[in-house]
Amino acid sequence: MIGKGAGGRMAGMDPELEAFIPLFPPADLSDPAAARKQLAALAGAVPPVGVQDLVIEDRTVPGDPEVPVRIYRPRQAQGAVVWLHGGGFVMGDLDTEHPWASRAADLSGAVVISVGYRLAPEHPFPAALDDAYAVLTWASEHAAELGLDPARIAVGGHSAGAGLAAGVALRARDEQGPPIRFQLLHQPGLDDRQQTWSQRNFTDTPWMTRDKFATSWRHYMGSRPATPYAAPARAEDLSGLPPAYVATAEFDPLRDEAIEYALRLLRAGVSVELHQWPGTFHGSQAIVSAEVSQRQIEELAGALRRALAV
Repeated sequence: MIGKGAGGRMAGMDPELEAFIPLFPPADLSDPAAARKQLAALAGAVPPVGVQDLVIEDRTVPGDPEVPVRIYRPRQAQGAVVWLHGGGFVMGDLDTEHPWASRAADLSGAVVISVGYRLAPEHPFPAALDDAYAVLTWASEHAAELGLDPARIAVGGHSAGAGLAAGVALRARDEQGPPIRFQLLHQPGLDDRQQTWSQRNFTDTPWMTRDKFATSWRHYMGSRPATPYAAPARAEDLSGLPPAYVATAEFDPLRDEAIEYALRLLRAGVSVELHQWPGTFHGSQAIVSAEVSQRQIEELAGALRRALAV
């Protein structure tokens, strides 16, 4: 629950964000098709960003099956990020992620390789992880063709996509796969057990509630037991992973699992930048007119730009 202040306002919620809360639809992840349509409508309402300085290309990457990607290339970019959209493993695609991916490329100066991974429940774990790993491998092996420095490839994402990025980093470490320069984890979903303080107390937060996250995990895992590649918080050893930027929202059931993961990375000797955004909720950065959202977006892009610098 979130406490109410004077006048019925949510105590501590950023007022610019709070004004938009009634516009967020109460999506029901028990109906994936309807939830996908609602997310597409929300993404379509985000003001477009100018893409005149970007070269944008749709491609397919070899895999089992092939994986669709959309590549956003700024001028004279050398570093890249394999970017994984949010949506609870159930929603989202290359089109819904277009507003963020284009902003990220424009503001960071990095090539953004947006991944159209397979969605649950039709394709449960490890389908999305396999797709993401296939794109990372392809980007590393084709770095020269893409005009990239293979030593400057990052992974990142929002929400479920950030959890996928963390899982990709674990798998690349364990399988001695492609080198990853950096992991950008924005409001990551990392723990299917949902036992943190924020999971127990933030049960009716805007847009994504605790129950919706529980449903997304059920869709994603199907009948399989959770593993560290699916739920990275379950990993016992976090040593040897790439440096990370972890960002959390104050009123987010996922907040504490992300903070604890960042602390565990630090204890394992991994360099981490941790940023907790006060007054925000899960996905609120989509309200781009809010001053705090503008700062979030600029900071995420700045973290990527710094990490991929020579």
